[in-house]
Amino acid sequence: MFAAAIRPASLVARRAVFKPARGVVAARALSVSAARRSEHPTPQIFGEGAKPGEVPTDENQSTGLERLQVLGAIEGVEVFDMNPLDSSRIGTLTDPIKVFSLEPERIIGCTGCPAESHELLWMTLTREKNRRCPECGSVYTLDYHGSAEHGHEHH
Repeated sequence: MFAAAIRPASLVARRAVFKPARGVVAARALSVSAARRSEHPTPQIFGEGAKPGEVPTDENQSTGLERLQVLGAIEGVEVFDMNPLDSSRIGTLTDPIKVFSLEPERIIGCTGCPAESHELLWMTLTREKNRRCPECGSVYTLDYHGSAEHGHEHH
């Protein structure tokens, strides 16, 4: 009984293995590494892991941005700015609320002035244009501190 159930599945599997699928385009592997094209050392975004028999800590097993945040906390540096924006005043066209950013684009949320006076509204803020909250009218501008050529490859 089991062999009868397996037989049709094995036939389909053999056909799939030996018969190339239609529409499949052969792809060539391409390896590009920033380390090869740069004089700067590569950042250590991977932890070394725990030794066999030990329970790993956050420092051992974290990777990527989480590792950056963990290493910053060890050194006493707050990597990500988690402080709320200035909500003590309404930003105007002549005096907008400045939002610090190392990226050419940032997503911000407005809850009004005074804080929590309206529902949270999300807006995308760019270097090129100020944004006005449609609910309270507060104006925000990006206080960009990144490099001049950053961001051109994304659009």
